[in-house]
Amino acid sequence: MKKQIGVIGGGAAGMMAAITAAKEGAQVTILERNDRVGKKILQTGNGKCNLGNRALSVECYHGGDLEWIRDVLEHFDTEDTIRFFQSIGLMVKEKNGYLYPVCEQAAAVLDVLRYELQALGVEIQYQCKITKVEKLASGKLQVSDGEKTWQFDAAIVTCGGKAAPATGSDGSGFKIAKKMGHTCIPSVPALVQLRCQETDLLKGIAGVRADSEIRVFCDGGEICRERGELQLTDYGISGIPIFQLSRRVNYLLRDRRNVTAQIDFLPDLTQESYEELQAGRKLLQGDRTAEEFFTGMLHKKLTAALLKMAGIRLATPMKEIPEEKIHAYYNLCRNLKLHITESNPYENAQVSAGGVDVREIKPTMESKICPGVYFAGEILDVDGRCGGYNLQWAWSSGYLAGYHAALA
Repeated sequence: MKKQIGVIGGGAAGMMAAITAAKEGAQVTILERNDRVGKKILQTGNGKCNLGNRALSVECYHGGDLEWIRDVLEHFDTEDTIRFFQSIGLMVKEKNGYLYPVCEQAAAVLDVLRYELQALGVEIQYQCKITKVEKLASGKLQVSDGEKTWQFDAAIVTCGGKAAPATGSDGSGFKIAKKMGHTCIPSVPALVQLRCQETDLLKGIAGVRADSEIRVFCDGGEICRERGELQLTDYGISGIPIFQLSRRVNYLLRDRRNVTAQIDFLPDLTQESYEELQAGRKLLQGDRTAEEFFTGMLHKKLTAALLKMAGIRLATPMKEIPEEKIHAYYNLCRNLKLHITESNPYENAQVSAGGVDVREIKPTMESKICPGVYFAGEILDVDGRCGGYNLQWAWSSGYLAGYHAALA
């Protein structure tokens, strides 16, 4: 008889696990809480689905055990991802190392996965909100949603974390894991926008995008930094560099620490070239007003806001402005400080940090606490940077879970 495997959750990791297990000869059933599988895939990569990244490295991930994460990624890497999708009919292309379907439609990725599930005879049962997985005296695993029960030889838990709860990732997987005796690292939103205290300033510069370096400080010391296109909003800061910083910031905020962001809007300037810039522009001063003199350095809305903060009126002739106010403006261009109060909620986050402690999981993705139960995807305490790394984690961990569950 074929080995009976239940996959709890039909997201990216769940579908990969189901396809892999079925290819190894198992009879697989996906128990999905929604009315369709793969809802979250449709939102990835702005609807284009960034499948992975050729610059795959464990340094692009966060979690409780980086060596454990490295081992998983080495067993199913970017090239394996490309081969897998090509084998099920998806044409893949590369943009600066980022992988996308040639058609640039996330729906195509979901379609080929669904077609493969169907071709392999994987059964999908919808509207199943699983609440419990337990080991029976017979050795079977019983899975329950409170009303129905299923029995399997192995179960793979892939029901996500807490990000984008409307797609089904509401943290219920953590409850299932805890009932089995697993430890769950506290969760926070990751790859998400940050909210700041200075809303009066931000309302005047909302919509501005600027290449910037953002440094995060806590208790007077620098914690981390990122460089990229910053997006200013009426409530705070956004853009890829902010997403990359948000995980670290949210854990600091969770511990009630005081966190500030220091923004350099002229990140390419060395201190020497910065001083030369000030000296050179001074020669242009003439009879120009402050507005005229500083035109072209930064976005017009940003220039106006920073001049106001420096105590300089737009219409004031430059020759009437005290030197210390001019230096104050230049300093704001390189050191605008914003106090971070919180992030946007899980509804806006691309992923959640935290989850099932990977130190309780074997390299095969099997639980050390409950034999026969495997974990994959965002439910684990693993999250990556922007750029396809989180979907790569879903493919890598899902493959290993499906493969080992089928062959154990």
